[in-house]
Amino acid sequence: MSTLHVHVVHPHIEHRNAHGPVKVADQHPTGNAVARFNTRLALFITKVVGSMWCAYAFALFDLISLPAAIRAGTAAIISWIAQTFLQLVLLSVIMVGQNVQADAADKRSEATFKDAEALLHGQEQIAAHLAAQDSVLRQVAAKFDIQIEC
Repeated sequence: MSTLHVHVVHPHIEHRNAHGPVKVADQHPTGNAVARFNTRLALFITKVVGSMWCAYAFALFDLISLPAAIRAGTAAIISWIAQTFLQLVLLSVIMVGQNVQADAADKRSEATFKDAEALLHGQEQIAAHLAAQDSVLRQVAAKFDIQIEC
């Protein structure tokens, strides 16, 4: 008797199981020593500059030049705010926000991956259930001498 259905696993499933979800950290180059060094250095600088402690330090550093800007008048104060304070302090604050968003994206990616795993597990359970039904149908068909075609 022939099989009613043959389950064929999609080729991407093995790759997905082997590699897991894609994360931000997976995107860093690892090819050679120079690329790895550059990546580590860039990540270190990003972690330092992209911290609220660095934003506080920049704000304190900027306040050193505030009295001179106040003495120079309105144009100097506006220039100090735009060119000194906002650029240095907001740089770090924006980087902190981007780091938080990247962490959230990684968590969403992980959750989506786990959801897909659960769905695939359910699909495998359905396939097993259908295979068991096929077996019973073949037994019934054989008992009544019915030919089953694919």
